[in-house]
Amino acid sequence: MKAETLLAQLNELRKDASVDEEDIEYLALHHAFCFISYKIADFQQYLNEAFKDQE
Repeated sequence: MKAETLLAQLNELRKDASVDEEDIEYLALHHAFCFISYKIADFQQYLNEAFKDQE
């Protein structure tokens, strides 16, 4: 599983969410996207471990 694939899906969900900066769904998706983007290498390492039995 590639981190970029999941990040792209998260970005689509973020775009579909209300842009109301007080909406908890938007805030959760936006900040998760920003954080994972910043820590993409760590996220990829996590995914490698999480999906190692499925390879």
